[in-house]
Amino acid sequence: MNPWMQNQKTKLTKRLIVPVVAVAMAVSIGTHEFAKPARAASEPTPAAAALDDNSVSALLSLDHAMEALAARVTPAIVNVTVTSKTNANMNMNDGSQEPDTQQFGQQFGPFGQFGPFGFNMPMQPRSQIEHGLGSGVIISPDGYIVTNNHVVDGAVDINVTLTDRRILSAKLVGSDPLTDLAVIKVNASDLPSVPWGDSTQLHPGQTVLAFGNPFGFRFTVTRGIVSALNRPNPSASDRRKPGEFIQTDAAINPGNSGGPLVDARGEVVGINTFLISSNGQFSGMGFAIPTQIVRPTVETLIKYGKVSHGYIGIGISDVTPENSKFFDLKKAEGAVVTQVEPDAPGAKAGLKTGDVITSLDGRPVGDAGELQVQVGQMRPGSTIKLEVIRDGKNMNIPVTLQAMGSKNGEEESASSEHRKPRWGLGLEDLTPDAREQLQAPKDVHGALVGNVQPGSPADNAGLQRGDVIVEVNRHPVQSASDAAQELAKVTKGQDALVLVWSNGGNTFRVLHPSQG
Repeated sequence: MNPWMQNQKTKLTKRLIVPVVAVAMAVSIGTHEFAKPARAASEPTPAAAALDDNSVSALLSLDHAMEALAARVTPAIVNVTVTSKTNANMNMNDGSQEPDTQQFGQQFGPFGQFGPFGFNMPMQPRSQIEHGLGSGVIISPDGYIVTNNHVVDGAVDINVTLTDRRILSAKLVGSDPLTDLAVIKVNASDLPSVPWGDSTQLHPGQTVLAFGNPFGFRFTVTRGIVSALNRPNPSASDRRKPGEFIQTDAAINPGNSGGPLVDARGEVVGINTFLISSNGQFSGMGFAIPTQIVRPTVETLIKYGKVSHGYIGIGISDVTPENSKFFDLKKAEGAVVTQVEPDAPGAKAGLKTGDVITSLDGRPVGDAGELQVQVGQMRPGSTIKLEVIRDGKNMNIPVTLQAMGSKNGEEESASSEHRKPRWGLGLEDLTPDAREQLQAPKDVHGALVGNVQPGSPADNAGLQRGDVIVEVNRHPVQSASDAAQELAKVTKGQDALVLVWSNGGNTFRVLHPSQG
């Protein structure tokens, strides 16, 4: 390398050293500055102290109580798995006997509309055998277990899983489709069990816990309150089914069916059976069969293997504050007779439409559901004494009960045309063709509702096309003309009482006159 080149290289090297050193210093300084917060981050400031026990003693006491309650009841809960026969053409929704899934919710058979893990499953051809699950509760140390009828309906094989992971084969002792209850039994002894409670002593707001196996997640417990009592039967397919359901916001989902609803003492006050939801999943409204129905039904199933329900053969509805005046009643209590079936015990005893039943064997009747439960628990062949108010006069009528049959309610259809505008009703005669469409019995006579004006008194009272008005203000009507004349006689500004046949049964409706 010549001297000039060597000189230029030396100058260039000196010029580069300065910025390199400067960069090195900058990096060093930056490292020094960032190192301070890094060391601080490795030593965090202590978090705020937790609340002391005295400040939350009430909540801790509640937690301890709930833990003790769950620990007491959970060992008596079982997971029920069944293998059942199905029809090859059934769809995924037909695995259960539902009240009315479009309007009221889900009553879950093996899986209802859900697969074993709770996912909606596409429609597909069904085999003759299906597998399902539900819940149950052990009620005696020798292995008697209560569950829902729709859980074990059609089962050819039943197994239960205990909390200690034992899997035992179970046999069906007996079932009752009307109340949706069943008893199964395992061959075991010294099993954990829970005692019966008294559902008649429940009050809205009371704490309850629901136990079961929702979506296959075994031995789940949810907590809530009694939301309401004595809820009516939501099944439009069979009006004979007893209501009086306990409504709760304790979460009940597919797989909870047959599990217990217990009170704060760990006593069974109900058996979970269905929920009301627009999508088939829990939405805050679960329902349980009260022990006032469960216990006598279960005891009868264990003793006889089946249940025979007493039957009067009448349609009934509640006496309400708005319709009580039409029956000359001082209190809105009792069950009003809306229909008397020909040749049934009620007809033979002399009961009539419009009679108000106020007591049974000396026990007051608060509403229609209460009467239905009391009669259904009585043995066929027994004679009961009904206290009845007819046209303001007290009467005592003995009725000998028969065994309940298996007749189902009919479905509603519709018709058209119009005639009378005052009440917002279009009426027409019940022709043979209309009767056939409605599948109305031959003893139903009256005026067919062909049209209901929106917002009218008839609409507000819940009347619909296809209903049949059989009485107006306690006077039977045979035709549209009869009904129109009776409605025209109602003094302006006064209410009208109509007896309406619909969906296979009669109900009283009050028409309030339009204002203004």
